[in-house]
Amino acid sequence: MFRKFESLIDVFRAHDETQPPATLIGYYWRYCRQVWPFLAALMASGLFTSLIEVSILRFVGDIVDLLRQTSPQRLLADDGRLFLFMGLVILLLRPLAQFVHDLLVQQAIAPGMTNLIRWQTHRYVLRQSLTYFANDFAGRIASNIVQSAASLRDSTVQVIDALWFVTIFSATALAILAEMDWRLAAPLACWIVVYVAALAIFVPRIRARSEILAHRRAVLTGRIVDSYTNIQAVKLFAHLEREDDHARDALKAHTEDFHRQTRLITLMNLCVSSSNGALIVATGALSIWLWTQGLTTLGQIAVASGLAIRITTMSGWVMWTSIGIFDNVGQVQEGMRTIARPHALVDADGAGELKAERGEIRFERVGFHYGRKTGVIDEFSLAIQPGEKVGLVGRSGAGKSTLVNLLLRFYDLDSGRILIDGQDIAGVTQDSLRRQVGMVTQDTSLLHRSIADNILYGRPDAPREAVIAAAERAHAHEFIMSLSDSEGRHGYETLVGERGVKLSGGQRQRVAIARVLLKNAPILVLDEATSALDSEVEAAIQESLYSLMEGKTVIAIAHRLSTIAAMDRLIVLDRGRIAETGAHRELLDRDGIYASLWRRQSGGFLHEDAA
Repeated sequence: MFRKFESLIDVFRAHDETQPPATLIGYYWRYCRQVWPFLAALMASGLFTSLIEVSILRFVGDIVDLLRQTSPQRLLADDGRLFLFMGLVILLLRPLAQFVHDLLVQQAIAPGMTNLIRWQTHRYVLRQSLTYFANDFAGRIASNIVQSAASLRDSTVQVIDALWFVTIFSATALAILAEMDWRLAAPLACWIVVYVAALAIFVPRIRARSEILAHRRAVLTGRIVDSYTNIQAVKLFAHLEREDDHARDALKAHTEDFHRQTRLITLMNLCVSSSNGALIVATGALSIWLWTQGLTTLGQIAVASGLAIRITTMSGWVMWTSIGIFDNVGQVQEGMRTIARPHALVDADGAGELKAERGEIRFERVGFHYGRKTGVIDEFSLAIQPGEKVGLVGRSGAGKSTLVNLLLRFYDLDSGRILIDGQDIAGVTQDSLRRQVGMVTQDTSLLHRSIADNILYGRPDAPREAVIAAAERAHAHEFIMSLSDSEGRHGYETLVGERGVKLSGGQRQRVAIARVLLKNAPILVLDEATSALDSEVEAAIQESLYSLMEGKTVIAIAHRLSTIAAMDRLIVLDRGRIAETGAHRELLDRDGIYASLWRRQSGGFLHEDAA
């Protein structure tokens, strides 16, 4: 039975992959409509349970009157079936209704709906641009995806469990009291008006505070995560106290807004508690007065008093649930600010697969300015022939890495176009483009998975033999076999830690090179690919890199000019434009920017009179 309910909601179902709605109602509707049959069943369960609760209190009043009117000898003979029926309702139907409710919430909705939302929002956010992730904390983004899904589910279930249940219960109670004597219904009707007014006055204000509080909580989380993520720099510069102050400011703001919210909650509690007391006193006093006038029975007094006490007890639950609902709604709104953003980079309608059989690359009057009016790259044109090895040279900020990022379409061009084998990269899918390019960067990032998984990222279907061969060509196999982790894994199964923190810079770089060797893409980009390696290791794998370049179109960026001096052609960039082009010897003879950079490196960075 449990498994049947647990399998009702398919977390990985096909779904709408467009941008989630930016409005609160639209956002809720997108995810609630996918599980609406189960939410409708939950409402039916709440309706049934509330009717059972009211019928039990009504039965208590009937018992009181029966005991007054019937002799002990005739009680069971005359009304035994009624006692038996209510006994079955209390012993069987009531627990069964609660059991069905729990199955729906705990087995179906809680895990299914929550993880359905997490899966769909994660898939959407994962396809955001690099700029999106650069402008926020990774921990904060992940927290919003995980927490907002649980908050959306909780607030939806709470509305059905509390507000729907109490609405049915109160309406039924009002009808029962009015049936006995319309005057008995008057205190409850007045209480409902006061209670709804209190919620209308306080809850929107609490909701606004909850939204602010959720934002403060996200900021606090982001600052703490930032400190933890950069813990090495924090300790290296001995700034523990500085990080304390950074977190303290966020925590202080969070505490102040928390106080503002709890003040409203305390005032609402006072208002509701006062109206609850008035309801019980008014109902009790009116019931007794009507009894003294012979207008009501003791059983009806019991029913009226019981309903009043039950409703006031539930009012506290509903009040706290309402606060919880809007606290969760605030968290959902905070999550929406992170999740419901349009994708900055999207595939063109009808985008096809890039076919890069030759590897020719053409930049045609490319312009890109990072959102500014001018600068970075202007009217840039360059043709790289199939199989040609090109080195990009220039001072920092000249635009070298920007050109590579544009080639990989991490950003859209402001003007011009980039062609690979005659195909405009803006008209093909991003995934197919990046499958045709192998890249080793200076800042190597590894996944917190095994060595083998990281290398297999280059070609997931590759056999283990190919993984080992790639590692050997990258001169990584020997150190990999000496690795182990705290869980007892060894060699290629060793986990590398977040971003590969358990490996040295050179080891990370060799794993990254092995990954690109395994990928074997027709276009190869080397962005300071050997910068993290010592001279001995660099010399050892240089031959492997040259063999990797065979038959490929290569774009290499290096500040250490000796590593790219043997390229077919060197392109010297200055302020986003081509300043010089030619082979190493030609550029030295020209005695321009390249020659100046070469002399500075070959002669060292110290002035001659520094000694």
